[in-house]
Amino acid sequence: MRRLILTFLFLSGSGFGERILIPMDLAQKDHLKAYGIAYWVLNQEINVEWLLNFRGGSFMIEHYPSILKECRVRGVTAEVLSDDAVLANYREIDANNMEVILLEKVPKIAIYTPPNRQPWDDAVTLALKYAEVDYETLWDEEVFLGHLDRYDWLHLHHEDFTGQYGKFYRNYHNAPWYVQQEEEAEAMAQRLGFPTVSDEKKAVALKIKSYVAQGGFLFAMCSATDSYDIALAAEKIDIVESVFDGTPADPKSQEKLDFSRTFAFREFEIIPDPFVYEFSNIDIPSSDSPVTRGAEADYFTLFEFSAKYDAVPAMLTQNHVVVIKGFMGQTTGFRRSTIKKHVLIMGEVEGQEQVKYIHGNFGRGTFTFLGGHDPEDYQHFVGDPPTDLSLHRNSPGYRLILNNVLFPAARKKERKT
Repeated sequence: MRRLILTFLFLSGSGFGERILIPMDLAQKDHLKAYGIAYWVLNQEINVEWLLNFRGGSFMIEHYPSILKECRVRGVTAEVLSDDAVLANYREIDANNMEVILLEKVPKIAIYTPPNRQPWDDAVTLALKYAEVDYETLWDEEVFLGHLDRYDWLHLHHEDFTGQYGKFYRNYHNAPWYVQQEEEAEAMAQRLGFPTVSDEKKAVALKIKSYVAQGGFLFAMCSATDSYDIALAAEKIDIVESVFDGTPADPKSQEKLDFSRTFAFREFEIIPDPFVYEFSNIDIPSSDSPVTRGAEADYFTLFEFSAKYDAVPAMLTQNHVVVIKGFMGQTTGFRRSTIKKHVLIMGEVEGQEQVKYIHGNFGRGTFTFLGGHDPEDYQHFVGDPPTDLSLHRNSPGYRLILNNVLFPAARKKERKT
C-alpha cells in the first residue's frame, strides 16, 4: 500500500489564507505560555494545528487579530505567515519526518490532589497555572462519587497509593503536617467505609484503573507512578507495617504480588521497612541513597519517533532540545528491568539502567509516567518554596508535562491517497 500523503485541494485558485505560526524552537520567548495560547484558542472554538517535529512542535492557527493580541499580552512569540509560506510549510512537513495533528477539543483536566496540600508544590499544578490552562481538583470522595467520568485527562499529585503516607515516617512522623495528613487520611477511610487507609487507597487505584480502561488519559509523576502500580499488584495483600495500620505486613507479601494487575511495572521488589524512604526497587537511583552524580552530570535523552506513524509518542516528546537535564524525586526514574515489555520508553539516561519517561495503553485509555518531582528544582526538599516558572519560561522538562495536557485534544489530520 502506498504511503498516505497530504494533499491540498484548491477551489478556483483560492489559497489557504494567512496563518499564525507559534514557533516552538529556540525562537520562542515563552514555550510554556505558548501551550496556554493553544488551549485558549481551542476555548474560542478555533482549531489548532500541531506541527509535529516542525520547529520543535510548533502550532499553526487561522489568522485572527485577537489571537495575535493575546500572544502579545502573554509574551508569546508569534509569526504571521503568507499563503505561500503556509504551503511551503505543508510541503516540508509532507516530505520529512513530520506530521500535522489537529487539535479541536478543549480537554477537561483534573488533578487528583489532597484538599490541604502538603507544604511542597506539584509541578503539574505549577505548569497549568503558569500556562493559564484551566483545571479542576478532586480527591477520594469525588473519585467514589464517579466524578472521574467528567474529565478527559487526570494527573496524579505526588500521592502514595500504598497507604504509607509517602514513607516519611523516619524523618517526619512527629511533624505537625504529617500528623494532620495521617488524621485526615484515616478519617477519610472511615467515612468511605474502609478499615485502613491502605485499603482505601487501593480502592482509589482501582477506580482510576477503570477510568483509564474506559478511555481516560492518565499522567503521573514521582511517587504516584510506582506506588500506584504497587497498590494494584498488592490489591489483596497487606504490605504495610503496623506503624501505618496497626497490623504487621504479610510476611509473604512479596511472593503474593500479582504483576498482571499493574500498568507499567513487573517483577519488582517492595521495601516494607517504614524507616526506608523508598517503596520498591523500581526507583533508580534509590531515593534513600545519597546524591552522587549532581545536577551538572545528570541528563536524560528523548527518543525520536516517526510523526507520521507513531504520532502519540511524537506528540508526547515534542521539544526544542532532545537532551534534558535530570531532576530527582522520591521516584526519580524507573529501573529498566522492571518495566513491562509492551511499555514504550520515551526518555532514558543513555547507557544506564534509568528510564525517565514511559507511555502505554490500557483498555481504551493511556498512561504516561514521568520520573522526578520538579523539572527545574534538581533536588526538591519538604518545605522548599514553589518554583517560579517565570524564570524558566523555556523549560524542556516542563514542556513534557504540557505536551501531555494537549494530548487529549488531538487527532491525526485527515490524509488522502
